Amino acid sequence: MSGENSAFEGIGFGYRPRAAYASDPARSRGRFYDEMESPTRSPFQRDRDRIIHSTAFRRLKHKTQVFIAHEGDHYRTRLTHSIEVAQIARALARALRADEDLAEAVALVHDFGHTPFGHTGEDTLNECMAEFGGFDHNGQALRVVTKLERRYAEFDGLNLTWETLEGLVKHNGPLVDAAGNGLKGPVPRSIRDFNTLYDLHLAEHAGLEAQCAAIADDIAYNAHDIDDGLRSGLLKLDALEEVSLPAGILAEVHRLYPALDPVRTGHELVRRQITRMVEDVIVMAQARLAETKPCSADDVRRAGRAMVVFSPDMTAQEAELKAFLYRNLYRNPTVMAVRAEADRVLRELFARYMADPGEMPEGWRGVLANATETVKARHVADFLAGMTDTYALKEHRRLFDHTPDLG
Repeated sequence: MSGENSAFEGIGFGYRPRAAYASDPARSRGRFYDEMESPTRSPFQRDRDRIIHSTAFRRLKHKTQVFIAHEGDHYRTRLTHSIEVAQIARALARALRADEDLAEAVALVHDFGHTPFGHTGEDTLNECMAEFGGFDHNGQALRVVTKLERRYAEFDGLNLTWETLEGLVKHNGPLVDAAGNGLKGPVPRSIRDFNTLYDLHLAEHAGLEAQCAAIADDIAYNAHDIDDGLRSGLLKLDALEEVSLPAGILAEVHRLYPALDPVRTGHELVRRQITRMVEDVIVMAQARLAETKPCSADDVRRAGRAMVVFSPDMTAQEAELKAFLYRNLYRNPTVMAVRAEADRVLRELFARYMADPGEMPEGWRGVLANATETVKARHVADFLAGMTDTYALKEHRRLFDHTPDLG
C-alpha cells in the first residue's frame, strides 16, 4: 500500500489544520435572523444538519436526473448524487485545508431547487414561467432555504449562515460584473430580491469550500452518468474508448486485468476516473493558492479567478467527455422520448393549476386569494418544483385521463 500512495505524498490527503484562507466558522458573518449559536456544533455543522433534516432533502430521494425512478432502484437520484458530491467535496476541502463542514453543506443543498424529471422539468418550468420571470434552479434553491421550508417557529426557511447561502448562489462563479450586469444572463428575481436584503456579494467568487462543492458536482455526474449509462445499456465500453479520459483509464484497466468482465471493468473505470479528476483538481488548486497567497476567505473571494479548477489538459478532456455524454446519453432517442412525455406532464399540470388553483392541496391553494397572475404563477412553480417524480405522476393521474408510463 505504501508504494501505491507514494506518488501522491505531496497532494495532502491527510488531516491538516485549517488554512488562513479557509472559511472560519468562528468568524461567520452570521444568519439573516439572529440566533443563539450551538454550544456543541459549529455554525457550518448546524447548517449541514438543518439541510439533512429538511423536507427538501428527503424529496431528493424521488427526484431523478437522467433516468426516472421507474427504470430501476440502482440508478442515481438527486439524493444519492448529492451524497456523492458531498463526499468528494469533503475530500477536496480536507486536502486544501478548507472547512469540510461548509463544503459538505453546500454540496448537500446545491440541488434543492431542481424539479421532478431532471433537467427536462427545469426547461419546461422555465418556458411555462417565461412571462412571469422564468425559472432557475439556483434561484429556486434559495427560495426553498429562505422561504419555502417551514419548520421553525420564529422564521421561514432554514436560516442558514451567510457563507452557506453565498456558496449555494455562487458556487459556479460570480453572477454579475463590477457594474452589476449579469454575467450569465439576467440574475434570477429571487436572488436579486434576497440580495437587496442580505448582500451575498454577487460580483465576487464564492469561498473555497463552495468552489470544492461545485467541481465535486462536475466530477460526480461525469463519472456516475457513465455508470448509469453502462447499466442501462445506452452506453457501451467500446464507445468510451473513443473519448480521451475514459479511453486512457480503460487501457490501464485492460492492461492490469485482461480477463475482467465488462461490469467490473465499468466500475473500475468510474472509480479511477473520480480519483484521477480529484487528484488533478487538488494539484491545480494547490498551485493557484501558492501563486495567489490568499490570507483570508475574502482574499479567495476577491482573487478574480477560481482557485479550485481542473488543469488545462483535464479541462479539455472533461469538455470532450461532456460532449460525448450529451450526444450519446442525454440526447439518446430513448431518453428523449421519456423527456417529451415528462414535459407534457408538467405543462399540463402547470396549466391546470393556473386555471384552477383549487386543484392544489389546501395548504397551497389558500394563499392565492386576490393574487396577481405573476404571484399565482410563481406559487404554482414553487408547488411543481417541490414535487417528486412519483408525486407529479400521481397528480397527473388524478387530474387527467391519460398519464404516460415513464418507466
